[in-house]
Amino acid sequence: MNLHIESIGSGPDIVLLHGWAMHSGMWRDVSDHLAQHFRLHLVDLPGHGFSRNSSPAHAPGSQSATLEGMAEMLADVLPASFIVCGWSLGGQVAIELALREPLRVRKLALISTTPCFVRHSDWQWGMEAATLQLFTENLKRDYSVTMKRFLTLQISGGGSGTASALVQLRKSLFERSKPDDAALEAGLQILLSSDLRGKIRNIRQPVLLFQGENDVITHPDAARWMNQQLKNSELIMLPGCGHAPFLSYPDRFVTAMLRLAHPLTYGH
Repeated sequence: MNLHIESIGSGPDIVLLHGWAMHSGMWRDVSDHLAQHFRLHLVDLPGHGFSRNSSPAHAPGSQSATLEGMAEMLADVLPASFIVCGWSLGGQVAIELALREPLRVRKLALISTTPCFVRHSDWQWGMEAATLQLFTENLKRDYSVTMKRFLTLQISGGGSGTASALVQLRKSLFERSKPDDAALEAGLQILLSSDLRGKIRNIRQPVLLFQGENDVITHPDAARWMNQQLKNSELIMLPGCGHAPFLSYPDRFVTAMLRLAHPLTYGH
């Protein structure tokens, strides 16, 4: 499969991974600023955005239907050394990539990420599986309406910048074709089944955790839990912020990425 990757800017290599049902255009409002300092690689994950028509194979059992498979695909086409930044589901892909390529992935930024999206008896900071299933059924029935509701949910809990963040999300999302149905279904199965809690402590690289304290999709306490598990991590918890903190606080996000890449220059 040929993944669509747009590379812009110059400097240390940073790979940006979007969330489920999205595409790399969602980063546009911060990518121009980041590209002044970094060489950015904006990836459309399999079946999403401009990677939508790269291959018909997104069925269960295909390489792109698992976190491990997506990490393997990315490893084949990414630079020799890079920082990886993943949002939501993209954060889980970033974790897998860091575990698979510990010498190539220098550092991680996990944006609104959780090791486990679904609630379990020993994990209270997840969503009910039935909620995810219902969402996917609605997505198949009416993609546009359901995604507009999903975007509204993503900025739920935000402060004064909520309205502008929602406008940005909607504008960016519908600039590209909707993900193919098989990719959406494969993504749902990843959301339902992925559980990285047992792997997370094996990450040795420095990690930035960037989280909205009012996120209703990935619980803030999941980020706090990861912060405890990851010995070399920094948690930035943003007040009055939902699931898209890099849009609600773009300047803080860019500053945090600069500090992650250049701690001696941009440190506290």
